Amino acid sequence: MGEQHSVKFPQEVIDEYAALGVDLPALFSAGHLGSRMGVQIVEASADRVVGTMPVEGNTQPYGLLHGGASAVLAETIGSVGAMLHGGSSKIAVGVDLNCTHHRGVRSGLVTGVATPVHRGRTSATYEIAITDEAGKRVCSARLTCILKDAPTG
Repeated sequence: MGEQHSVKFPQEVIDEYAALGVDLPALFSAGHLGSRMGVQIVEASADRVVGTMPVEGNTQPYGLLHGGASAVLAETIGSVGAMLHGGSSKIAVGVDLNCTHHRGVRSGLVTGVATPVHRGRTSATYEIAITDEAGKRVCSARLTCILKDAPTG
């Protein structure tokens, strides 16, 4: 879990951050928590972010995927979308996360897909659909982030 992999970014995004000397894969990683949980971002743009997470190691006492694990996946990929929307001059900070859990999952990999509902100047909201390996929806989530000016210097 947490090993390095290649995220697919649009070329214009890679160029924008490279000009600033920013390590884009590190910036848009799942962070320490996401890494411990095995979250991997496999595709990323302001229009669509895809991430995966194993069920194993992320279960509650009944052996089902923990709802909090689904929330971590949702907030991670929704935040990446908001950060990409905001661009290099902004940082995205989650202010509201709502998750509805539809079915239990006991094994395999879940996949989250985040798509924008609203992308404004000071906030961004993403809908996140988390599905199991059979394509059945496990969780529906919505994340709103505020877009703050990035620290300078």
